[in-house]
Amino acid sequence: MTNLLTQVTNDKGITTLTLNQPERRNSLSLDMLYALGDALSDVATNESSRVVVLSAAGRVFCAGHDLKEIRGQFDSYAFQKKLFEKCSEVMQQIVHLPQPVIARVAGVATAAGCQLVASCDLAVAEKGARFATPGVNIGLFCSTPMVALSRNVSRKHAMEMLLTGDMIDAERAERIGLVNRVVEQDLLDETVYSMAATIAGKSAHTLNVGKTAFYRQLEMPLGEAYDYTAEVMASNVVSHDAKEGISAFLDKRQPEWRHK
Repeated sequence: MTNLLTQVTNDKGITTLTLNQPERRNSLSLDMLYALGDALSDVATNESSRVVVLSAAGRVFCAGHDLKEIRGQFDSYAFQKKLFEKCSEVMQQIVHLPQPVIARVAGVATAAGCQLVASCDLAVAEKGARFATPGVNIGLFCSTPMVALSRNVSRKHAMEMLLTGDMIDAERAERIGLVNRVVEQDLLDETVYSMAATIAGKSAHTLNVGKTAFYRQLEMPLGEAYDYTAEVMASNVVSHDAKEGISAFLDKRQPEWRHK
């Protein structure tokens, strides 16, 4: 694993991916995006991994794209297109990953860093965390971050962040739905890993079924969404783990998952 990013899976099935370039504010350079994409591909096929925590070293979660790298390639449309396409690909990898992903947010998450938080399934932030999509302030509208942001918060909240570029605090981020919980700094890891352990204790098969269905039905008309999810539930209920879980509940015992 490149030194840009570390990957650790513990005995509870929790994989922690840590952006590890604090001296560059954990910016999403092209190299960092490739490192993160490769790590996500590895996790997707890792049967011992049940849930992913996305973290960052230092006091900045992620400052977005590396503006020095962008400036160095100002005259190369091909590079810029490659950069933003790779970023979009990685964000979609998070959404399509079989395992749920929890963002552990300490410090600042701006631009594509805010996009990274919004792309995760869940997010826990410390009280001092701050968020922004400030591209408008430098003449580069946060168009790709807008995709994830607008799928997490209401249109008016998203547009306010995008049009003003203003920083918002963690409490406001929680109110508008960008993060799930805001906790004191010394409780951040306890809260994140308690949530991760709870999720890791479920059937991996069931989690995959549910996460996939959640994102697919969001883009469907109401009737189509119900038709689709009815099929999903019918297929789910005949799986081993659903039979085991229902039987365990009725028999008042703990289920024994086979993750299938």
